[in-house]
Amino acid sequence: QVQLVESGPGLVTSSQTLSLACTVSGAAITTEGSNWIWIRQSPGRDKEWMGAIGYSGTTWYNPSLKDRITISGDKYKNQFTLSLRSVTPEDTAVYYCAKDRLIVTTQRSGYWGPGTQVTVSA
Repeated sequence: QVQLVESGPGLVTSSQTLSLACTVSGAAITTEGSNWIWIRQSPGRDKEWMGAIGYSGTTWYNPSLKDRITISGDKYKNQFTLSLRSVTPEDTAVYYCAKDRLIVTTQRSGYWGPGTQVTVSA
């Protein structure tokens, strides 16, 4: 049974770095064919694909976030992380991590964590 859980601070101040971790159980993040994804949804907006890291360590990022985003993996902790720099209140959202054979998706076709609310204060 694959489970993913997001963790990190719920409040971040503007201009700081938003850092979240996704802890995975039931599957190794090095499993062939697996992609590990960050998705977010702000109030009143559609879900936004942020980026992903593949099982071999390759990363892909949404061009709209490219200048600010880093996704990393740690196979020994079986965890992957999101760093989003220079945040503003526009980055306030529920952040989800997910596992899928697709790289770019906002659909619940794979496994998703429950999400975590992050609020960026002005």
